[in-house]
Amino acid sequence: MDVIEGKRFDEERALYGSRELEVFNCSFDGPADGESAFKESSGIVVHDCEFKLRYPFWHDHDLKITNCRMYDTCRAALWYSDDIEIKDTRMHGIKALRECKDVKIDSCDVVSPEFGWSVSNIEMRNSSVESEYFMMRSDNLTFENVKLKGKYSFQYIKDATFTNCVFDTKDAFWHAKNVTVRNCTVKGEYLAWYCENVTFENCTITGTQPFCYCKGLKLVNCVMVDCDLAFEKSEAEAEVLSHVVSIKNPKSGTIKVQSVGEIIRDDPESKAEIKIAPA
Repeated sequence: MDVIEGKRFDEERALYGSRELEVFNCSFDGPADGESAFKESSGIVVHDCEFKLRYPFWHDHDLKITNCRMYDTCRAALWYSDDIEIKDTRMHGIKALRECKDVKIDSCDVVSPEFGWSVSNIEMRNSSVESEYFMMRSDNLTFENVKLKGKYSFQYIKDATFTNCVFDTKDAFWHAKNVTVRNCTVKGEYLAWYCENVTFENCTITGTQPFCYCKGLKLVNCVMVDCDLAFEKSEAEAEVLSHVVSIKNPKSGTIKVQSVGEIIRDDPESKAEIKIAPA
C-alpha cells in the first residue's frame, strides 16, 4: 500500500482512481477549489485528515476513514460507495452518505441535514447526530447508543433495530416497516404514523399524537409521557406502564394502560379494547 503524508490537495479529482492507498495527516482545501478527490477509488485508508472541499468519496469501494474532520463545506461527502468504515470522525457537511451500502460508523459526531438517504446495511454506534432528515428510505439498520437531535427521522426505513438510543425528533418512523426500538428514549411529535410491524420495547415515549394509522404496532413495557390523542385508527397491541393523556379511536387490538385521562370514541370503526390496569 502506498502512503501519502502531510500534503495539501485542492485540485479537481486530486487522487482519482487510486488503489490501495493510505493518506495520513493531509488537507483537502485550497484556492483551486477542486472536487471529487477520491472518486472511483478502492482500498483507501484515510486518517487524521481535514476535508473542506466537495464530494470527496464518490463511487468508492473498501474505504476506511478514522479521526478525520469534514467541515460544512465538505458537501455530499460519501455517495454511491460501499464497504465503508468511519470512526472517530466529525462529519459536518450536508447530504453525507447517500446511496451507499455496507457501512459501519462508530464514535462519530454528525451534523448533516439529509444524512444517510437510501443506505443499505448500516451500523451506527456510540455517536451523536444532528440532522433534519435522517436515514430516509434506508434499510437494514443497526443502531446502538446513538443520540439524535432531528426533525423528520427514519422515514420509510425497513428492517431496523435500535438499542439504548436517545432520539429527540418529530415525525420519526413514518411509514417504517419491520422495526424494533428497544431500551430507548424517544421524544417528539407525531411519532410513527403509518408504520407497519414496528415494536417499541422498554422505551420512554414523549409527545403529542403518537402511533396513528399504524398496522401491527406493539408496545411492550413502555412509559408514555404527555401523550395525547394516541393510537388513532391503529392496529395495536400495547402495554403501557403509565398514564396516557388521551386515546382516540384505536382501530383494533388491545391497549393496556395504568390510567387514561380521556378515551375518545367517535368513529364506529374504533373497536380496539382499552384496559385500565393500575399499578
